[in-house]
Amino acid sequence: MNLPIGLTLVRIVLVPFVVMFLISSSRVHVIIAAVIFVAASLTDWLDGLIARRRNQVTTLGKLLDPVADKLLVAAALVALVQIETVPAWMVFVIVGRELAVTGLRAVSASVGVIVPASPLGKYKTVSQYVAITLLILEKGVPPESVPFHWLSGAVLWIALALTVVSGIDYFVRFFRKADYHALVRDQDRWP
Repeated sequence: MNLPIGLTLVRIVLVPFVVMFLISSSRVHVIIAAVIFVAASLTDWLDGLIARRRNQVTTLGKLLDPVADKLLVAAALVALVQIETVPAWMVFVIVGRELAVTGLRAVSASVGVIVPASPLGKYKTVSQYVAITLLILEKGVPPESVPFHWLSGAVLWIALALTVVSGIDYFVRFFRKADYHALVRDQDRWP
């Protein structure tokens, strides 16, 4: 096991702690949940950076990293639904997109089509992390702090929009490449 995989595993291990502190009623626990979530989010950036710099990109890392990301985001969002901070339909859309793209990645790998991550996907991930952090912190902010609630709500809408747009982009890019590969494969059979 290398350091990037270790960081990915740390992200997975931190997920239950984020949820546990988030659903607690203590304002101190809100801060702890936010700190743990931010630390876990930073491991996402750090494990990829270290893996590329040290040339430690592995098949296991490529498999575990997106699973850890989706687990962290989905668990935090479900906990935020539980404490009535986020509408369930938004979480359904975000988690549904993540599962659909993960499934499409498995299909694309099985047919030999590689669809690299796009900048939209990276913006989506960052916006989700920022939105979730603000929503966690919102639990500890008094209801009178209307600007903070507006800010966290606005960032959540931005994250939702980027989630949907990047999901559509991924599917479009997959089908364009899949059609191209089908044409190339069929061209080899032409007389």
